[in-house]
Amino acid sequence: MIGKLNHVAIAVPDLGAAMTLYRDTLGAVVSDPQAISEHGVTVSFVDLDNTRIELLEALGEGSPIAGFIERNPAGGIHHMCFEVADIIAARDKLKSDGARVLGDGEPKIGAHGKPVLFLHPKDFTGVLIELEQA
Repeated sequence: MIGKLNHVAIAVPDLGAAMTLYRDTLGAVVSDPQAISEHGVTVSFVDLDNTRIELLEALGEGSPIAGFIERNPAGGIHHMCFEVADIIAARDKLKSDGARVLGDGEPKIGAHGKPVLFLHPKDFTGVLIELEQA
């Protein structure tokens, strides 16, 4: 069902500092920041040959990233994103197998302009999983 790894997301307390670290210290190509109000985050992508890293900063106090940073002040890995060919078929299969889809279960448009869903980390060895329609 899942395709390739699309990205690994890292929640950070200071997006500008994280972008500088990846760009200037590691020599990576880093995108400009993009606010995604629907998800309560500001993101920047680090492009790698085989995948991407998504740097996430809270956008407002109600952001789900704000709570993560409160529990992990230095930041850390927040989720992994896998591509799927058909997000509705993937959702329905996962739900029929007992997996919990977060939110209302309907895809939202993610940072790449494509439909995404999140799966409960307790169903996937403690890892928050994002599915993105390829």
